[in-house]
Amino acid sequence: MVYNFDELVERKNTDCEKWDNCRERFGRDDLLPLWVADMDFKTPDFIIDALKRRLEHEVLGYPVRPASFYSAVKNWLHRRGWETDTQRMCFSPGVVPAINFAVNAFTDAGDKILINTPVYHPFMHAVNNHGRTLVKSSLVNSGDGHYTVDFDDFEKKLADGVKMYIMCSPHNPVGRVWTLDELKKTGELCLKYNVLVISDEIHSDLIFKPHRHIYFASISEEFARQTVTFIAPSKTFNIAGLSSSIVYSDNIVLHEKFKKFVNNLSVSAGTVFGDIALEAAYTHGDNWLGQLLEYIDGNFEYVMDYLDRYIPCIKTRKPEGTYMMWLDCSGLNMTSSQIHEFMVSKAGLAVNPGRLFGSEGELFVRLNVATQRAVLMKAMDNLRNAIKQKNG
Repeated sequence: MVYNFDELVERKNTDCEKWDNCRERFGRDDLLPLWVADMDFKTPDFIIDALKRRLEHEVLGYPVRPASFYSAVKNWLHRRGWETDTQRMCFSPGVVPAINFAVNAFTDAGDKILINTPVYHPFMHAVNNHGRTLVKSSLVNSGDGHYTVDFDDFEKKLADGVKMYIMCSPHNPVGRVWTLDELKKTGELCLKYNVLVISDEIHSDLIFKPHRHIYFASISEEFARQTVTFIAPSKTFNIAGLSSSIVYSDNIVLHEKFKKFVNNLSVSAGTVFGDIALEAAYTHGDNWLGQLLEYIDGNFEYVMDYLDRYIPCIKTRKPEGTYMMWLDCSGLNMTSSQIHEFMVSKAGLAVNPGRLFGSEGELFVRLNVATQRAVLMKAMDNLRNAIKQKNG
């Protein structure tokens, strides 16, 4: 089946955070929303059809999660090169909640937790909100938007009593897909200093050629024993509203400890629709995902070409993974606050200010390109015209 990702979908006034929460977030409701990691494409037909079939049975009582749910996850990961055990899978109502659960399950108040900034801001909240000590190791920008880990600084921070490292793989917002060598260096250092790795791999399906995602825990038995991995179909198939994710660890002690924590909070039941959607996505989603990646890759190319032709003062690099672009707006000669105000008030765009992801993002914005090409074209024209007006 051929999918039409150019089809416009009316999302306004559907209780949609991305479109209907702009006034609360940005002060206006007439913006083009290109911010939160939520795609504007229809949820795939095979997921909708599975949900409709379930609705034909008009009783929505307490569900039991079938073995086929976990088998679908196992088979999906197998097709991507990682052999897993369904007995080591644990349900969570989303990856962000799971990271918060992990912080509480595996660390104590005051413990040091390391992150690589700029990074997805809920990582910081998960540390700070639970009384842990946040330790930052900044990624290094080569100057052309290619980011790497500063392993000297990383090791120095680990050696200073860090208990947990929250890894973002692929990395949001800078779009890196970590290489095998980078992952091995990371793992060897975490083993050396006995640091638990919490690996957020929610964007692991959103990888663009020639890059390849390597699940961190798949590299070696030693890494697997030191790691808890988080995955979900929510970003890949646009079903974040169904709150369903998987937490995995080959280490039975870590698995049981996390499972007990989740059960004690009474949040392990999930919803019947979340279960059905996840199973359908991971069972039938390969072809749809392949077409999605081609379309988003075209959106990347469009934005890069447009900026190069018409807005050379804004720089970016093609992401290796995720559907977010990290735009360097330092050429606008504005402060971080002025850049944000300009994007909203002059360009009519709702984008994430880079400072949200750490001080390293002060002069950047994060742009979500998982939308129809026509929407992206209008957004780029808006930006170009706003800059023309600014420059007189």
